[in-house]
Amino acid sequence: MPATVVVGTQWGDEGKGKLTDLLARDMEMVVRYQGGHNAGHRIVVDGVAFALQLVPSGVLYPHITPVIGNGVVIDPAVLLAELDALVARGVDVSRLLVSGNAHLIMPYHQELDRLTERFLGKNALGTTRRGIGPAYADKSSRVGLRVQDLLDPKIFREKLDVVLHEKNLILTKIYNRPAIAARAIAEQYLDELAPRLAPMIGDTVGVVHHALDAGARILLEGAQATFLDLDHGTYPFVTSSNPVAGGACTGSGLGPRDLTSIVGIAKAYITRVGAGPFPTELDGELAELLVERGHEFGTNTGRRRRVGWFDAVMARQAARLNSLTEIALTKLDVLDTLDEIQVCVGYRAGGVDYDYPPYHQSVLHDVTPVYEVLPGWQTDITASTKYEQLPVNAQRYVAFLEETTGVPISVVGVGPGREQFVRPS
Repeated sequence: MPATVVVGTQWGDEGKGKLTDLLARDMEMVVRYQGGHNAGHRIVVDGVAFALQLVPSGVLYPHITPVIGNGVVIDPAVLLAELDALVARGVDVSRLLVSGNAHLIMPYHQELDRLTERFLGKNALGTTRRGIGPAYADKSSRVGLRVQDLLDPKIFREKLDVVLHEKNLILTKIYNRPAIAARAIAEQYLDELAPRLAPMIGDTVGVVHHALDAGARILLEGAQATFLDLDHGTYPFVTSSNPVAGGACTGSGLGPRDLTSIVGIAKAYITRVGAGPFPTELDGELAELLVERGHEFGTNTGRRRRVGWFDAVMARQAARLNSLTEIALTKLDVLDTLDEIQVCVGYRAGGVDYDYPPYHQSVLHDVTPVYEVLPGWQTDITASTKYEQLPVNAQRYVAFLEETTGVPISVVGVGPGREQFVRPS
């Protein structure tokens, strides 16, 4: 059976967790393929909210095998704390598999992340300071420690000694910070964390392919989103991995021909956290209204999100970067009270019109959005269970987004709950 990828089409926080949870009911396996605990997924089940960071969203279903793939960077203490919290709420996490090839986030990664952001000052990237970027940097520099190293204490200590020699020089000579002791790290990771993680660690590439060959339906779940992608996002205000659909292959071990359905998640408006360009950004009372109605604060960090009108220019770019087969539109209900809604259908800069984002960052920072104005519906849609129950103007809004992005919309979210969605005919 082919695999389905769920990918964010904006700057994250589109509702990937909820959609993954929705799609997972028809799957046998959910694989997280990149990112770390810098991204949170919030799922509401019977009025109870679950905030997930590293564990794949499908863990809430007893029939799902959740897998953390090789493309993820893992803070083992955070992962175990998340698992403990789920167990305390009655969730069975015994099926979780963790790739031995996934890289570990180490204490020095977190310290360097904090120091780098602080020293950048006004040029800070707005990272979550949780060590994700430095961990991926070490992976690329081939000095990272992997999950499998937890199973070989001798190798772990040898690799740790090598990398700490460099990291401590940076900490002490550049940042005037105390050196980090290898012994303390080894005791924590090998004595406290490794014994608990060991039963979960394995060859996830083999497991995923075996499941695929046996006819299992597999869902691949990323963190962050298209425009936070290291290669295709608004660099340097991006994450340190590849959330785009292509990253699902490298981060899970599946091949491109195994992917046949690629579902893009998009909010009915748009948000981003931290610094970086945002052509359709709003401020003032309207922005505060969307933040309040949409509860636009980070699941993990609590940071307030910036908000703006739906950007079809970005959506078109996301469609071609990911080969989107469909779009799931979330949070349509947040727009319920507005009398009119704007949609960015193009950019203009220096007398040039753009249907797709300009490649040069200086131009992107200077674009003026071209808007279409649509009438609002000023009706509470949260009780809708069928698409036909939506107000006419709400249906017209969805149809307009389909037309301007060129991608069919298959699911529309009308509230935060697990069952609060409708499907256009």
